[in-house]
Amino acid sequence: MALFMTSVIVGGHSRNIGKTSVMAELIRRVRPPEWAAVKITQYGHGVCSLDGEPCSCDPGEHGFVLTEERERKGTGDTRRFLQAGARRSLWLRVRQGQLHRAFPALLRTLRREEWVMIESNSILGHINPALYLFVVDPSQNDFKTSAMKYLIWADALIRIGSEKVIGSWAGVDSDLLASKPSFQLIRPNELTDDLVNFVRQRLGLGGTAPLGEG
Repeated sequence: MALFMTSVIVGGHSRNIGKTSVMAELIRRVRPPEWAAVKITQYGHGVCSLDGEPCSCDPGEHGFVLTEERERKGTGDTRRFLQAGARRSLWLRVRQGQLHRAFPALLRTLRREEWVMIESNSILGHINPALYLFVVDPSQNDFKTSAMKYLIWADALIRIGSEKVIGSWAGVDSDLLASKPSFQLIRPNELTDDLVNFVRQRLGLGGTAPLGEG
């Protein structure tokens, strides 16, 4: 694995648990610097990894498609990153098992001096980030097998919801979960000062930025 730029990875155990919201709020509150944001979506057999349904954003006959978002208005995850204050927002759509082919193109697009935040687990197979945050929602029973192998690398857990217990998932080491620093968010778009301070300190940015800064 290679370390490039200063990178933060936001991953998690399943889809639709708030990873994008967490990342957007981190971009908003952990400033400076200005972030380059990257969303990685993987597909298998023409089915979207986000919701398991066929989708027009499948890269089709290509192994991957990398695009840069230019529009700040409206909805969509890459637009949300720009609205949160990202200086650039990229979307990498890639077939499952083909990320190693797409990675060089992503690397060429990013600038070595940039601070980069990436929504993905599997990118950890290619880079060694400054910080890896793993989002968990105890109310969701699904824990992807692909996510289990990356859990050990997590620097901290971000717990979504009001449940006090992190959760019990088949095949997941509960002692490993308990050993990680953990931050609870009632809603994924409501970051606590403790979490923001943890991220800033781990990145060498000093104390907590005021709420709403930037």
